[in-house]
Amino acid sequence: MRIDHGAGVDPWALGRVLSENPEIHPSAVVRASDFGHYTYLGPRSHVAESTIGDYGYAMGGNQIAHAVIGKFANIATGVRINPPNHPSWRATHHHFTYRSRSYGFSLADDDAIFQWRAQDRVQIGHDVWLGHNAIVMPGVTIGTGAAVGSGAVVTRDVPPFAIVVGVPARVLRFRVDARTSERLQQIAWWDWNPEQIDTALADFRTLTAEEFVEKYDR
Repeated sequence: MRIDHGAGVDPWALGRVLSENPEIHPSAVVRASDFGHYTYLGPRSHVAESTIGDYGYAMGGNQIAHAVIGKFANIATGVRINPPNHPSWRATHHHFTYRSRSYGFSLADDDAIFQWRAQDRVQIGHDVWLGHNAIVMPGVTIGTGAAVGSGAVVTRDVPPFAIVVGVPARVLRFRVDARTSERLQQIAWWDWNPEQIDTALADFRTLTAEEFVEKYDR
């Protein structure tokens, strides 16, 4: 007997239909964060003090903190965005100096460390693809249309439409030439309403980026 069940299956393989209300997996933990329309957060994910724009998805096992993520984000399994730094200037890196109450010590937790972490935000543009197990370090900005290879560790800003790979991540090449990149950003299709996107859907499927801008950059 053939059985299809949700566990371990691509969330879209069973015909999932998203809606204007974000879909958050029951095993995910979310704190003080905002999700746009048609967004999806997969199992065993943690999101704190972050924003994910319309149509963005994170497949599961993700840890995201203090990040502003644009629309149409493509976040693969295991991606970490803004893993917290430790206070390396102290005599020890350990939690007990700032999560003191958790370890039975007398001082209150050191809120200054958490404020320091929150200030070092990550900015991610629209239509960015983050490959499996990629890590985006604190304070990094990733430009619109960029792609980050699986397992890459992004320690510095990434230009729009760049493809970066490696540890630390470096630019391998660009998805499109500079003029096409500029025109795509002028068109800003990610800001179109659903009806406009639906009308252009066949062109998204069949046209190259260069052909697309020729048709829509008017």
